[in-house]
Amino acid sequence: MAPDIKDTTHALEAAAVMGLLPARPRILALGEPTHGEDALLDLRNELFRQLVEQEGYRTITIESDCLRGLVVDEYVSAGTGTLDEVMEHGFSHGWGALAANRALVRWMRSHNDGRPESERLRFAGLDGPLEMTGAASPREALTALHDYLAARVDTALLPCTAESLDRLLGTDDRWTDPAVMTDPARSVGRSAEARELRLLTDDLVALLDAQTPHLIAATSRDDWDRARLYGRTATGLLRYHHWMADTSPARLARLASVRDQMMAHNLLALAERGPVLVHAHNAHLQREKSSMRMGGMRLEWWSAGALASTRLGEAYAFVATALGTIRHQGVDTPPPDTLEGLLYALPEDRCVVDASRLAAALGDTRPALRVSPWFGYAPFDPAHLADSDGIVFVKDLPQG
Repeated sequence: MAPDIKDTTHALEAAAVMGLLPARPRILALGEPTHGEDALLDLRNELFRQLVEQEGYRTITIESDCLRGLVVDEYVSAGTGTLDEVMEHGFSHGWGALAANRALVRWMRSHNDGRPESERLRFAGLDGPLEMTGAASPREALTALHDYLAARVDTALLPCTAESLDRLLGTDDRWTDPAVMTDPARSVGRSAEARELRLLTDDLVALLDAQTPHLIAATSRDDWDRARLYGRTATGLLRYHHWMADTSPARLARLASVRDQMMAHNLLALAERGPVLVHAHNAHLQREKSSMRMGGMRLEWWSAGALASTRLGEAYAFVATALGTIRHQGVDTPPPDTLEGLLYALPEDRCVVDASRLAAALGDTRPALRVSPWFGYAPFDPAHLADSDGIVFVKDLPQG
């Protein structure tokens, strides 16, 4: 007989999500088990609007390139550029083509119109300038950091000139060669130039930190924050390229770890300026160790959420999303002995589930782990129930 779990659910709204949490979080993480579904992004947009109107949230960050995200932020906060340009240039991973992301950007711009700067909504990319097949050149981040410092501090304090950076960086295609993913020997990540760039980046970031009082007074907190982002990104990219050149069995796990570490650093920096909603894959936001199979190997690493949660405690909250069906991808009605199957039997099309009450209702009965017939969807692992603050359940995803 299936356990009675109907009393563990609430209507899907921000107030219900906040009611599950022990404290008002600085980071509210909403995970998703698959990418590219407008229905899930519409849900995210609706939740963010409610958080803005009811809870004073001002920032949203999504799993997209943090440098490209600056283009989106300039548009929503100051009206720079056009919506078409922003959707084309402000997102990575093809996210700019999704209607729900366009609707989010349009709503944020409209909301900000005529408001004082302190009340404006902000957008940020969470991810590094990375793709599954490789990573960007550190040029953009590194030269932007150097330019910021060179314009504002004594030249004698700079560890290098812009020309020396340019010489060490060389051509960008040395860094972005897609063949490196399968042939570490082609990577420049452990060349003499890359090693020198890592040292110079460390000196530039240290100089930025040491000159903080002067730099914030001379520019603004926002400009200084952006320079910190450039420093984090340059540091992370050079570390990522270093491990792209690795030939040990730990290579892929290390790359996954470096990527999530970059996300965590971006997330913690955003939380310094106020509460933030972060939307990314469940695997990047969960508190437990993340894992995946790649290149015939099982990889394990600590996610951005695990790192942020350890730092922030109750100021970090994680709500996973679980799904019933994605029929257009071959994901049909879940087996009744899985967590998704138990939730699918409820009458609600979508709801918020109190994870702790659900765990209590299940008792010693642990549902089976659902097996996905499609590689692009990761079912919720019932073993992680106690580590989630809540679950958003969506019964059926329509074809977008």
